[in-house]
Amino acid sequence: MKPHTFHPEADEEYAVAATHYAGISLELGGRFYDEIECLIAEACAAPHRFRRIDGDVRRHLADNFPFALLYLDEPDRVWIVAVMPLKRDPDYWKHRIAH
Repeated sequence: MKPHTFHPEADEEYAVAATHYAGISLELGGRFYDEIECLIAEACAAPHRFRRIDGDVRRHLADNFPFALLYLDEPDRVWIVAVMPLKRDPDYWKHRIAH
């Protein structure tokens, strides 16, 4: 399994969303955290399993929350570029991978 790292803005998104759900109820916050951690683990275990959506960026959709994990499979890591709320502009994260 590959290690993973977060783009700083993706890390912040994850924290904000987890805080939001935990503010509704601790149980809901825990379920959100567990689901995102599962998405991360699955992406790290089989990075090519999930659909490419833009160039080499892949998307892994959550089952129980309106979120997706967007990531790049790099040689030494899975680089998470967004923990994307699905109601957001679908291109908002693209500046994070501009070279």
